[in-house]
Amino acid sequence: MPMSGEISSDITDSWFCVATIMFLTKFSHLGAHVIKGLTGGQTSTPRIPYTHLFHNRHLQHLKHHFFSSTAADKAQEGGDEDKEKISVTFIDKDGDEKQIKVPIGMSMLEAAHENDIDLEGACEGSLACSTCHVIVMDMEYYNKLEDPTDEENDMLDLAFGLTETSRLGCQVIASPELDGLRLALPAATRNFAVDGFKPKPH
Repeated sequence: MPMSGEISSDITDSWFCVATIMFLTKFSHLGAHVIKGLTGGQTSTPRIPYTHLFHNRHLQHLKHHFFSSTAADKAQEGGDEDKEKISVTFIDKDGDEKQIKVPIGMSMLEAAHENDIDLEGACEGSLACSTCHVIVMDMEYYNKLEDPTDEENDMLDLAFGLTETSRLGCQVIASPELDGLRLALPAATRNFAVDGFKPKPH
């Protein structure tokens, strides 16, 4: 003979099943009405405007969950986009500043060209000239950069207005730790041809 606790549990389970079936049935009927209403089909059931869909009390929590999740996803996507770029400020020879967003992995030479900043780069980043010479304004950021290669140092030796924090823009690559980097452009550059290299006209 089943105990009273087992009977109570069976009743609860049965009630839950019945409630679930009733909910699904009502949900299905509502869906059928909506489809007919949206397609303009002739039916004896009044057409249900789309804007009234979520007035049904059973769907209120679904509406809240859907739109909240969508907004959160869009905010997350926007956050991801921001994280993929860093802020860099270029200071020209006249002292005018221009702040730009640079994608992670892009060189400062490429970023300058994409944003109409007067950084020449005659050899197009092949380490054959010193015309993309930039000066890192803060030693803190300079120390975050990878050490220059021998080829870069050779070109820097030929750069106009060389300083302790000078680098070639083609060798400074955007990374998260460089967010807020400030680069000054020298007052002039020295251009020359190497092994017959002919820079493209700008």
